[in-house]
Amino acid sequence: MSNSNRLTGNDPDIKNFPQLYNVLNDEDKEFLLSNHKVKHYAKNEKIYGEGEKPKGLLCLGSGKVKVYKDGIGGREQIVRMVAAPNFIGYRALFAEDVHIASAVAIEDCVIFHIPGNVIFKLMGSNSKVCRNLLKSFAVELGFTRYRTVSLTQKHIRGRLAESLLFLREIYGFKDDGVTLDIQLSREDIANFSNMTTSNAIRTLSTFVNEKVIAVDGRTIKIVDQAKLERISKLG
Repeated sequence: MSNSNRLTGNDPDIKNFPQLYNVLNDEDKEFLLSNHKVKHYAKNEKIYGEGEKPKGLLCLGSGKVKVYKDGIGGREQIVRMVAAPNFIGYRALFAEDVHIASAVAIEDCVIFHIPGNVIFKLMGSNSKVCRNLLKSFAVELGFTRYRTVSLTQKHIRGRLAESLLFLREIYGFKDDGVTLDIQLSREDIANFSNMTTSNAIRTLSTFVNEKVIAVDGRTIKIVDQAKLERISKLG
């Protein structure tokens, strides 16, 4: 991981992080620009671990991240999939607590690290910063509550269909309009859907046979979106 503040021509810039930079006045923009670090994470590199104490606010500028919790027997449960631009790891910061989950890059990422005292100063002087952070909290809380119910009450087919639809909503499609713009292992798909890896593999194969999706390695195409939505709804 590189902790350099220097950006290359291909790097994202915190000026392009709309939830934060766009709502600041000129003085606060200069303060932020002078008081943050740009951190680079390689694919599969851990960003923070369960039990660690946060030192600031993490803003995902580019790349994709999964947030997961170690369960019984060391099995992961993915609790959040994150696309840029977005905040991560903020619950622990504002609760003055340790992280209760871990985060890892699922592709190369750039993250803007804003020290705690800096983000608290910006929040104290700008209500729009507070509003945008609260909105992020509320959106994640709503998603978590919905997923808690669906992952415990839906059958395997419904859970997997719902997970694929969520991945579409979070990461979107590639230029062809059908290929999910995210590549995950079968284990990650299973951990996001609260099922065993073997069940995820079998259910994906069933969806392929039913011509709902097409699979090529870690690439998934949604062939029949309406049918996938019906499967998710029926549970």
